Amino acid sequence: MFARPLIAFVLLAGASGAARAADPYASEWADAGKAQARLLAGGPGAAAFEIRLAPGAITYWRNPGDAGAPPNFDFSGSTNLASAEPQFPAPERIVESDGSEAYGYRSDVVFAIVVQAVDPSKPVTLALKAGYAVCEKICLPARANLTISLPDRVSTPYAAAIGEAKAATPRPVAWGSLGAELAAVDASDWRLCLASEPGPTRDLFLEPPTGWWLSSKAEPASGGRDCFSVTLHEKPEQAKLPVSARATITGGAGPLDVTVSFGPKS
Repeated sequence: MFARPLIAFVLLAGASGAARAADPYASEWADAGKAQARLLAGGPGAAAFEIRLAPGAITYWRNPGDAGAPPNFDFSGSTNLASAEPQFPAPERIVESDGSEAYGYRSDVVFAIVVQAVDPSKPVTLALKAGYAVCEKICLPARANLTISLPDRVSTPYAAAIGEAKAATPRPVAWGSLGAELAAVDASDWRLCLASEPGPTRDLFLEPPTGWWLSSKAEPASGGRDCFSVTLHEKPEQAKLPVSARATITGGAGPLDVTVSFGPKS
């Protein structure tokens, strides 16, 4: 749920009477006041959903944190589409005016979309119904109804930007490949440490199963390690540890996506 006052949906698929964009590889902009959104075609199998934010506005990751709402994507009206998988760039922690902590984006963001055609010999037309939240002092849930056709052979001028968005998406890795250390402090607290890497400061975002609440907090780096404290706050009634959580590690040499199992102290 939103932690701040909520205004009814105000976004239309474009201003009434507005001409469609002349660019064949980008949809018209859907205007939300504090944000605009559009679809981009990158080439066969490559598309993107782009949000441009007004100064001071934010939007949210798939796990929005304490407040807000994640974006959602409905491609059910598309043509020749077998699957469309939006890719979420690595988020950042954002402390909001009411003291809550959000996970998301405070500048323009591009969600790459990996597209599979039913018939690869024919082009795909994406029809997207997207919902996302734009927050400043208040939150405005927004909708965008957008359509774009993907070229079936050539790359477009947006291919590079979509490639950059893919590079900003956490890379899946196996836990054993990280050389990480996970130690139980007590029955509901753990310490997770990674070998330090050059680059931006690292952060850890956790996505446990429904009904579980795990929080993470960075500790001061020491001894060539980046460490985080992890605390279990809630779990479903009758549920027992261990619990596996999707972990997104940002910063360092690049963002990573890994599954971590948290269990009792051995």
